[in-house]
Amino acid sequence: MQLLNINDETSELETVVLGQPHSMGKTPNLEETYDAKSYENVTNNSYPQEDDIIYEMTCFEKILNDHKVKVLRPRILKDCNQVFARDVAFVIENKVIISNIIPDRADEQEAYKEIFDMISFQDIYNLPEKAHVEGGDIILCNDTIFCGVYKGDDYSSLKTARTNAYAIDFLKELFPHKTFIDISLKKNDKDPKQGILHLDCTFMPVGKNKAIVYKEGFINLKDYQFIVDFFGKDNIFEITQQEMYYMNTNIFSISPEVVVSEERFIRLNKFLEEKWNLTVKKVPYYEISKMGGLLRCSTLPLKRKK
Repeated sequence: MQLLNINDETSELETVVLGQPHSMGKTPNLEETYDAKSYENVTNNSYPQEDDIIYEMTCFEKILNDHKVKVLRPRILKDCNQVFARDVAFVIENKVIISNIIPDRADEQEAYKEIFDMISFQDIYNLPEKAHVEGGDIILCNDTIFCGVYKGDDYSSLKTARTNAYAIDFLKELFPHKTFIDISLKKNDKDPKQGILHLDCTFMPVGKNKAIVYKEGFINLKDYQFIVDFFGKDNIFEITQQEMYYMNTNIFSISPEVVVSEERFIRLNKFLEEKWNLTVKKVPYYEISKMGGLLRCSTLPLKRKK
């Protein structure tokens, strides 16, 4: 029986689900895209090829294996993009929450049956139908949980609006001892420089009580200020709009001392190494970023030591 334990983003990782790069199917047309980055790359005829995705995810998996992390993979579904495991489900403490993901991606959840069968049924929670949430919008900091949401009246018409207030209310009932911080995100279905798909595309804890933040990703300045106050001004690394576009916040921690980052994130990686004394494992993940996600999006952590 697979034991679950996730309370934060950086404690030493023991077990993780890594998305699946095989049998992605054809390049989507514009109507079939469901995030701004994919929309842009389909428009520019620069959508990634499966061989490149396989290579990049293999590099990531090797680093996880080198650090003795147990890596599980979803079953391969024919002609289905299964790269981003974070959207299918997420773990809080010892409970796995099955996301109500957008209809375009509902088939992906079938591939996790064998993994979910390893978990006690009493630790698996399905959300009410009208509760929408994806793991990229849930960031854990022990007793505090940051939640990316969109509360605009046009929620139903935006493909990039993935988490609603109703879902956060459900999680609050499930974890009454946690403090939930709602953070409203800017949304844009077609311009990846103007909208934020998930909270982890604009904010990410790293190391010990430090964070990477893109200030302009929040609708309300008070949310940015709350994060600064929560971590402390000296423990914040602010990224630019261009760095947000390339997804600099969407890195992944193996431990408080070791982080996996994209090899092109020159300024960020240098800062993490030289100023915060982290070990940065650099991987190629540029092609995967063209689909609107990066390293954290590719993972579903099941167990960390803390």
